[in-house]
Amino acid sequence: MQTNKLVQDAKALLFTMPALLPLAVFWLIPLGYAFYLSFTDWDFMADYKPFVGLANYSALLANPAFYSSLKVTLLFALGNVLPTLIGGLALALLMKRAVKGGGAYRALLFSPWVTPTVAVSIVWSWIFEPESGLANSILRMLGGEGLGWLKDPDWALVAILIVTVWKSVGWSMVFFLVALHNVPREIQEAARIDGAGSWQQFSRITLPLISPTTFFLTIVLIISSLQAYDQINVMTQGGPSGSTRTLLYLYYQSAFEGFRIGEASSVAVVLVLGCALLSVISFLVSRRTVHYS
Repeated sequence: MQTNKLVQDAKALLFTMPALLPLAVFWLIPLGYAFYLSFTDWDFMADYKPFVGLANYSALLANPAFYSSLKVTLLFALGNVLPTLIGGLALALLMKRAVKGGGAYRALLFSPWVTPTVAVSIVWSWIFEPESGLANSILRMLGGEGLGWLKDPDWALVAILIVTVWKSVGWSMVFFLVALHNVPREIQEAARIDGAGSWQQFSRITLPLISPTTFFLTIVLIISSLQAYDQINVMTQGGPSGSTRTLLYLYYQSAFEGFRIGEASSVAVVLVLGCALLSVISFLVSRRTVHYS
C-alpha cells in the first residue's frame, strides 16, 4: 500500500515538473538571490559582494524616502482599489441589462486593459500637458483654470490614478458581470414577493452573494497597485518632488540609478513580504467564506 502511494506521488511530481521547473528557475531562485543580496553592499559592478548583515534594512527604516514612498504607495493603492471596484460594479450593473449592442460596449470598456500600459501612458501624458493638453482645454472651456497635472506635486498622483483606474475598471466589470449572472434568480424573486425594494435586494442579497468576487478583486488590485511601475516611469519618473515615487519606483531608483543593489533588494523583500501577506489573508478569508457558505 505504501509502495503504491510512493509511485503515485512520484507520478504526480513527474507530471507537475514542467510547471515547477520554470517556477523555480524564473521565480524561486531569483527571489532567493535577491534575499541574499539584501544582506550585501553590492554596487552592481564589482565581483565582490561584501556581507553587511541587517545594515540595509536598518538604513531603509531610517530613510525618510522609504516612509514617503510607503505613504505614496498606500495612497495609490487606496485611490486605485475603491474607484475601480465601485466603477466596475456600476458598469456591470448597467451591462447586465439587455442593452442593444451590449457586447460592443463591453469590448470597448475592456479594451484599455489589453492596451499596453506604456502606450496608454504616453497618450495620457499628452492629454495632461498643461499648455495644450485636452484635459486643461476642457477645463478652460467650462470656465475653470488649467491645472499643472503631472508637473504639480498636488495633482501628479491624481493624474496617474485617473489613468490606472481608467485602464482597470473594464477588467473589474468583467468579473462583476460573471458574479452578477451567478446570483440565483429564485432568491431575488422571493425577496421581491416579500416586498423588498431594489436597494434592499441589492444591499442584502446581491452584495453578499458577490462578496467573494469583490474580495478577490480587492486583493488583486492591491497587489497590482504595489507593483505599479510603467505609468509612473513614463509619466512622472517618480516626481515632481517624489510625489509619485512608490516603493517599487524607489527600488528602481536605488538599483538602476544609484547602483545600491543591497538597499534596492531590501525594498524588494519588503514588497514581496507585503504581497505574500495579502495572499495569505486572501486564502484564509476565502476558505472561511467557503466554509460558512
